[in-house]
Amino acid sequence: MREILELLERDASLNHDTVATMLGLPVDEVDARITEWERAGVIRRHRAVVDWARYEDGTTDGTLAGAGRAGARVTAFIDVAVEPARGVGFDDVAARISRFDEVRDCYLVSGGHDLRCTVVGPDIRAISDFVSQKLSTIDRVRSTATHFVLATHKRDGDSFAEPEADHRLPVTP
Repeated sequence: MREILELLERDASLNHDTVATMLGLPVDEVDARITEWERAGVIRRHRAVVDWARYEDGTTDGTLAGAGRAGARVTAFIDVAVEPARGVGFDDVAARISRFDEVRDCYLVSGGHDLRCTVVGPDIRAISDFVSQKLSTIDRVRSTATHFVLATHKRDGDSFAEPEADHRLPVTP
């Protein structure tokens, strides 16, 4: 029932009754599938997509206007070049990087670097310290390239842009 997973991936707040109604399935079947997938690790967790810029500084432009204030967050994408090892390739280094609290995502990618990590910290200095003191000191890490997020326009399929105003003339009977 891939459709159940697709609905929950789009909106984790849907209750089982709603999912069952949307797909024309018995609620008991939806409950059983979801419980099974949670136990098996197919559903890893339920989460909300938060627009932190709106929370931190009250703006709606998604910029780093709140950076430097208490509670602010800075996000960076860090590309990592790794020397592969016989029998494990890049997996052991990726697993080690993934254990750091600062790391939100870690992917094996194609292109000029081997891994792409999403890292979050309270400020640019914290991310710089993470790269220089933790990441670059790992054996077989050859180089890193850090890209700081300046604005978030869309994340996890959710657009952070304000909806455009409806300028159509009202229709009256």
